[in-house]
Amino acid sequence: MSQTTTQPNASAKSAQRKKSLMIFFSALVIAGVGATGWYYTMVAGTEETDDAYVNGNLVQITPEIPGTVTRIFADDGDFVSKGQEMVHFDNSDADIAFDNAQANLGQVVRQVRSMFTNTEQAKAVVAEQKVALGKAQADLARRQNMVKAGGLSQEELSHAQDMVNAAEKALLAARQQLGAQQALVVNTTVETHPLVKTAIAKLRQAYLDKTRTSLVAPVSGYVARRNAQVGQRVTPGATMMAVVPLQGVWVDANFKETQLREMRIGQQATLVADLYGDKVEYHGKVESLGIGTGSAFSLLPAQNATGNWIKVVQRLPVRIQLDEKELAKHPLRIGLSMTVTVDTRDTDGKLLADTTPTQARYETDVYTRQDDSIDALINEIIAESDKGSSALYAKQ
Repeated sequence: MSQTTTQPNASAKSAQRKKSLMIFFSALVIAGVGATGWYYTMVAGTEETDDAYVNGNLVQITPEIPGTVTRIFADDGDFVSKGQEMVHFDNSDADIAFDNAQANLGQVVRQVRSMFTNTEQAKAVVAEQKVALGKAQADLARRQNMVKAGGLSQEELSHAQDMVNAAEKALLAARQQLGAQQALVVNTTVETHPLVKTAIAKLRQAYLDKTRTSLVAPVSGYVARRNAQVGQRVTPGATMMAVVPLQGVWVDANFKETQLREMRIGQQATLVADLYGDKVEYHGKVESLGIGTGSAFSLLPAQNATGNWIKVVQRLPVRIQLDEKELAKHPLRIGLSMTVTVDTRDTDGKLLADTTPTQARYETDVYTRQDDSIDALINEIIAESDKGSSALYAKQ
């Protein structure tokens, strides 16, 4: 009876053990399949780094002329639009120089107009001397006939010859004077004369110096690193402040060199900012792969040839272009930390750019506009000065 009862209990325990083992191995298989699927879908074909930071352009505001700061219109954190005045200098000296340049242009136009008038006068003198020479030659011919007829002395004939010689010399001098006057204005007009062009250039420079007493924003953005102070005397090139266009920032992701084997330009990337956390995800693409490590371009690069170096894995900066709409919705600041994941499965892209840019990546037209209003003033000064000089010489 005892042996019969023991055998069913042992069979039940063995069956239970087999069932547990099957459940355990099934769980292992399911976990392995899940881990394998997660690896190939989430890990394989991607490279990730948290050594990434937001970068952007710091457009420095620097004066082109020396001056004394009298007004400051923007401070750190302010938003400024392109062309908006940010700093103003005392413009007293610039106004005086501009007035002098205007007066100088008017004077030079009158001077050049007198050159053209002197040329016309020299032509008239040449014509007059030609008439005088013709008259002297005619008188000489008459006297020669009278001498042959015995009605005039040889002395009178000699005086007539002297008059011809004098008229020829006077004509030669008049022609030389005409040549000298013509050399001053040949192939020019009042507007194209070198002296007038020089005066115009001086007026333009004075106008630019006057407009440059007002420092404007080359681009739209946010003010940072203001150094300007009221009353400060500054020199050309001194940094007054900077403008940061946050709508055009990018991310520099520093990947290890072992992570770059499959990385190509154009690959898609997802980014997370520490500022917003995992709830905000940015999307972008690889714009360029760096051409050198940070240590290679440092102020004191490593001297690996000395023999006392330690090999470490280097990092290469990879530039990630961000989606503008996502950036506008969740703005970033320069220097913020990012986590970057690049999808490296598509390797059709290039390792290095092989095309030359056909247009400017960054540009501004706020400085080219400074010349627009001076052209009308120059034309007005030339017209008034030339008209007054012409009328005066016409009366004379």
